[in-house]
Amino acid sequence: MTDDLELEGFEPADLDGHTIEQLSDYLAAGRQPFDPSIESSPGCQIALAAMVRLRSVSLSLLESEAVDEPARDDSWVAGILNSIGLEAQAGRSIPIQHPSGRASLSLTEGAVRGLVRAAGDSVTGVLIGRCTLQGDVTVPGSPITVLVDASVFWGEPIPTAAAKVREAIYAELLRHTELNIVAIDVTVHDVHLSRSLGEPSTEEIE
Repeated sequence: MTDDLELEGFEPADLDGHTIEQLSDYLAAGRQPFDPSIESSPGCQIALAAMVRLRSVSLSLLESEAVDEPARDDSWVAGILNSIGLEAQAGRSIPIQHPSGRASLSLTEGAVRGLVRAAGDSVTGVLIGRCTLQGDVTVPGSPITVLVDASVFWGEPIPTAAAKVREAIYAELLRHTELNIVAIDVTVHDVHLSRSLGEPSTEEIE
């Protein structure tokens, strides 16, 4: 799936020395033999989880298209993979309160973006692209806006899908973080159509 696609963000330093090609091969082999350097790497786990969801949706799209369909433009796949690569980077540290003055707890920005992607991808008919946390996440209580790019399948009402994505993301962030989320903006860039319905359209939901 990653052949001939120009990918950004997948640097060995962010994946604890591994490359996206190695992770793809590892996933294709059923994660066997067990590689502790991959399984213990937060960056690799974020990338692998997102790749599993992307592979599932990609297969669904391929199954819905005719055999004689012209070769599809895989740029949308590259865009999502690039976003996954950026998520694998730790980014800023997000503090978590603890009653003990000796404890210093935090989440990485990459881990939170992974939560956002997983929540959005859980909505039927939606595939999440880029995820961005806008605001100073390093200061407790700072207002944070979550910016999300998404693709939807044909037949999914865009306003309804966007609302479900917002609800899923907010619930996940409320459960696992202490961020002060003031807005979740979902922009739908692509509608993946059936083979008989022409070219995709673009619509933005705010």
